[in-house]
Amino acid sequence: MSQTPEARRIILASSGAALVAAILLTTVILPSEYGWDPLGTGAALGLMELAGEDGTPLTLQAAGPYSDSIAFALAPYESVEYKYRLEAGDTMIFEWRASEEVLVDMHAEPDGAAPGYAQTFNKTRTTHGKGSYRAAFDGIHGWYWQNRTQEDVIVTLEAQGFFTESLEMGNGRSNTRQFAE
Repeated sequence: MSQTPEARRIILASSGAALVAAILLTTVILPSEYGWDPLGTGAALGLMELAGEDGTPLTLQAAGPYSDSIAFALAPYESVEYKYRLEAGDTMIFEWRASEEVLVDMHAEPDGAAPGYAQTFNKTRTTHGKGSYRAAFDGIHGWYWQNRTQEDVIVTLEAQGFFTESLEMGNGRSNTRQFAE
C-alpha cells in the first residue's frame, strides 16, 4: 500500500513535533520542574533553582514577614549603614529615596567572614532604589549611604521581609532593633 503525499507530510510533521517535545522535556521541563538535569542544560540555562530543593518554589517561614520604615538625616559628607539580619534564602522587598543624590552601596557580610569583608551587589550614585533581595547566605544585608553634597540629605527606607533584626551604624550611630511577633 502506497502512502499519499499528504499522509507522508502528516507523519513527518508528527515525528518532528515529537522530537521537539522530547528535546524540551529533557532540556527545560525536567530541570525546572523536577530538578533532574540529564543533559546539563538546566544548569547552563539557570533553570535548576526553579525546582527548589524539594521541587517547589515555595519557602515556608516560621515568623514574619516584618515591616520597617526609617529616615536618616545626613549632613554634608556624613554616612550611615543600615542592614538587616537575614538567613540564606530569606527575602525582602525594599524602596528607599534620598532628597539629593547619594553614594549608595548595597552589600552583605556573611556570618563568620573576616572583619571588613563584604560582598557588593550594587554601588552607584542615585536618589532612589527599589526592588527585592534574596539572601545568598546567613548574615547582615543592607545599604551604605553617603551624602557627597554640601546640603543636608534625608534618606528614607521602607522594607518588608523575613529579617529578624536591623542594625544602624555610622557617624556615632549604633542601634540594633529586634523584630519578633
